[in-house]
Amino acid sequence: MTDLRDQLQATLGTAYTLERELGGGGMSRVFVADEVRFRRKVVVKVLSPDLFEGISAERFEREIQLAASLQQANIVPVLNAGDAGGMPYYTMPFVDGESLRARLARGPLAMPEVLSILRDVARALAYAHERGIVHRDIKPDNVLLSRGTAVVTDFGIAKALAASQTRAGGATLTMTGVAIGTPAYMAPEQAAGDPDIDHRADIYAFGCMAFEVLTGAPPFGGRAPQKMLTAHLTETAPPVTDLRADTPTQLANLITQCLAKDAQARPQTADELLGTLESMSTGEGTRADSTSMLLAKPGMLGKALAAYVVAFVVVAIVARAAITEIGLPDWVFPGALIVMALGLPVILFTAYAQYMARRAIMRSPTLTPGGTAHAAPQGTMATIAMKASPHVSWRRTGIGGAVALGAFVLVVGAFMVLRAAGIGPAGSLFAAGRLNARDLLIVTDFRV
Repeated sequence: MTDLRDQLQATLGTAYTLERELGGGGMSRVFVADEVRFRRKVVVKVLSPDLFEGISAERFEREIQLAASLQQANIVPVLNAGDAGGMPYYTMPFVDGESLRARLARGPLAMPEVLSILRDVARALAYAHERGIVHRDIKPDNVLLSRGTAVVTDFGIAKALAASQTRAGGATLTMTGVAIGTPAYMAPEQAAGDPDIDHRADIYAFGCMAFEVLTGAPPFGGRAPQKMLTAHLTETAPPVTDLRADTPTQLANLITQCLAKDAQARPQTADELLGTLESMSTGEGTRADSTSMLLAKPGMLGKALAAYVVAFVVVAIVARAAITEIGLPDWVFPGALIVMALGLPVILFTAYAQYMARRAIMRSPTLTPGGTAHAAPQGTMATIAMKASPHVSWRRTGIGGAVALGAFVLVVGAFMVLRAAGIGPAGSLFAAGRLNARDLLIVTDFRV
């Protein structure tokens, strides 16, 4: 470690002062440094020895120039590149925050945070893909979170490696069909070493990462690398809703499309991803499964019960007065009370579904990255409430109550019309209240 640091510092000279080493990934070792001239912190990444063997530092620097041209708010740009004793390195701005990987290790993310992160990553992909740059290694480690914004790092590095590392006979790494990337997030064509992969490999990796952000683990996680690659080629990922019940249907469908084995079956551009995610944030086209009703203000149960009690009393008084004043049949009063009483369990279930849905949004019912259960709904009622929550809201409950009461009024009105017309049982003396079952009748002969 000391040898590499000293060698790197000697190469950088007085322009940079190395401070400390951060935890690097599989492709590089990462150092934090001060850029003396501009008095700012930067990150210096030195390629792993496993990767720089046989690499052309000159070609790597030339290839990375394209990545350095990316200037977008959700992309960490490349500032400089060079080689330290034959070991290629590059510098990037230091992002004050944490990686998405570190954030996932601290626990599940709420749904609004999930959508915000995925939108930012989709913006970065859309910008880079428009300029012909494919990331090839989209994963939580390469997404950094800073003050509510997600930024993507290491854009174009995998492509630069593939183009600058050589094999026997002058063949590049890409030409020999060797995959560069992380097994848990590799598209099938990438896992197979296809030299002609394009931006749709990033879309597949985006689906893998979105799956992990929601559930705590990638689709085929927990396996040996070779078995992961085989799974990407042959297995279908489980529906994300099986592991995260509060996932909006539109998001679950998008992830399923991203994870299609055939690149033609995936969304064809990152702009499509972004359009879908942004429509979810505005609610366009998602009213059927929108989570807006899950975020109803606390205290709605008390207000609903107060309104229910007032309505119950009013309906009872009106029903009794109508029987006395306009001669409605006696069964109208108990019938009205029964209709009103049926509303109470509906109100209570609505409150419970709201509670379970809000808890699911604020504390996701998923598996943690360590594989332990976290705040998962327990019991039959909790499961029913979670499945019903996308379709249950206070507004719909109120409308349903009004419809039920209106239907009862229509039944009473139809009964009164039939009674006035003398049609059917409603037109009998019993129904009109003119004759009771125990009244005495005088039967006589009216013949003259």
